[in-house]
Amino acid sequence: MVKTKRGVRTGVILMTIGQRIFELMEQKGMTQKEFSERTNIGQSTICDWKRKGTNPGADKIMIIAEVLGVSCEEILSGREVNSGKGRKPENYIIDKNSDLGRVVKAYGDMDDSTRARILGYYEAIQASLKH
Repeated sequence: MVKTKRGVRTGVILMTIGQRIFELMEQKGMTQKEFSERTNIGQSTICDWKRKGTNPGADKIMIIAEVLGVSCEEILSGREVNSGKGRKPENYIIDKNSDLGRVVKAYGDMDDSTRARILGYYEAIQASLKH
């Protein structure tokens, strides 16, 4: 699933925490039954994460991270901590009153053709810096 905003493909694939846990379980070769036994979380609850698209409660994240051998941050964000690997953050927090915040707001308020021109200018500047 690729999100779009004003017709611009962002390339961001959204994944629930539950989906991320199932992905990690698969990577580790762990069955739902084994995961249930090691975390003391009921199999029906684990099934609900997949079937209903729900997520585990905050009180379960630490034990899940321990059992899967990853950080809580990796479970919550999909990013590996202190490894240089993993996904880059999908979101940034920017002070709206900073220079960057004003630029982002202005860009968000532009129509598609103005955005395309701005991106063209940016690409031209990047290309000139490489020479």
